[in-house]
Amino acid sequence: MWYDESVFYQIYPLGLCGAPRENDGVPEHRLRRIFGWIPHIEKLGCGAVLFNPLFESDAHGYDTRDYRRVDTRLGTNDDLRELCSALHSHGMRVVFDAVFNHVGRGFWAFKDVQEKRWDSPYRDWFHISFDGNSCYNDGFWYEGWEGHYELVKLNLRNPAVVDYLLDTVRFWRDEFGVDGLRLDVAYCLDESFLRRLREYCDGLAPDFFLMGETLHGDYNRWVGDGKCHSCTNYECYKGLYSSLNDMNLFEIGHSLRRQFGSEPWCLYRGKRLFSFADNHDVTRAASVLRNPEHLPVLYALMLGMPGIPCVYYGSEWGVSGHKSEGDWALRPAIEKPEWNALTDRLSAMIRAHNASRALQYGAYAEVLLTNRQYIFERSVDGERVLVAVNADASPYTAHFDAKCGRAVDLLTGEDHDFGGGSELAPYSAHYWLCER
Repeated sequence: MWYDESVFYQIYPLGLCGAPRENDGVPEHRLRRIFGWIPHIEKLGCGAVLFNPLFESDAHGYDTRDYRRVDTRLGTNDDLRELCSALHSHGMRVVFDAVFNHVGRGFWAFKDVQEKRWDSPYRDWFHISFDGNSCYNDGFWYEGWEGHYELVKLNLRNPAVVDYLLDTVRFWRDEFGVDGLRLDVAYCLDESFLRRLREYCDGLAPDFFLMGETLHGDYNRWVGDGKCHSCTNYECYKGLYSSLNDMNLFEIGHSLRRQFGSEPWCLYRGKRLFSFADNHDVTRAASVLRNPEHLPVLYALMLGMPGIPCVYYGSEWGVSGHKSEGDWALRPAIEKPEWNALTDRLSAMIRAHNASRALQYGAYAEVLLTNRQYIFERSVDGERVLVAVNADASPYTAHFDAKCGRAVDLLTGEDHDFGGGSELAPYSAHYWLCER
């Protein structure tokens, strides 16, 4: 499917477009800023764009007021329709962030409950008790998401709520041509709802993509037949940066072997999880890495390992941002994209991924692993690519059985001879396409 072969580009629109942090109700067509980013995304080689929340909300987008109207701070439905059409015309797919676990206190149905209480036809859309009170003194208690009472949990076992959300997906498909959804906090969603959603989306289009946000645990709970096609691979996200910071590549090697190795006990063989170096919720890769020379090494591993890779806006040229400074530090306003040496290297990796079925679909096998060097194989249908990185400041000569004599580096186009050992320059990365 298209999503198995794409590298995604993630945008947090309220941040990139410089919207006010609270919804001031003042209409402005900020979404149109993203039109100017399309040539950059295309040049980078990304084939799909993942948008974080776009629709009317109280503040940060995950506190939805109206699922069917673009946030006033960003513009109008017409703006979004034109943007999606422009992306599609450039051969890019579009994925929306679907926040179906909870809504904001400004959500129209919750406001009806606040006004009419017992007499509201929407009182069963939420988990409410009229025998208690809320921290907002509503005169009734309700369940918030993980103790955040600005986020009102929806009752996903109420058929009326489910029908409303499924109708919303159809609306997004009909109005904007959306190609898939990121399911916010998928680990909180009722499994019966998740299965109903998958069945419904399969009916909309057989290649409609569902990717769930999950943290840790067994990802098979959310990925598989009748559930999500993919989910966020937070285990490997952590392993990527901490193995470089600690100069212990055995950590990410262990995770990849545990997840995708050939042994029967390996967890996710045949599945493609959603890979990332950073996103809108975590410290930027350029800030979390202690050694900036490790940035291209991290991206080489991320784009070479099994999974569906995603790049977060600005990180391709090294934008920084610390979680300790708050979420908005991770979601900066940026007028125009930039391009530098890091972007050059990342673009070469993305284009290699786009051109290689082994990097898209290939099985994983460890070839060589030390604390500071790592080589693994991706193979499918006779195509073999060796992903090789050196995280050290010194050169390293790797001796291993390449099962062939020569290869072409997909990142540089240069020929490579495995005879006598393979020289890995400091902080280098290679995608060697082996001769058949």
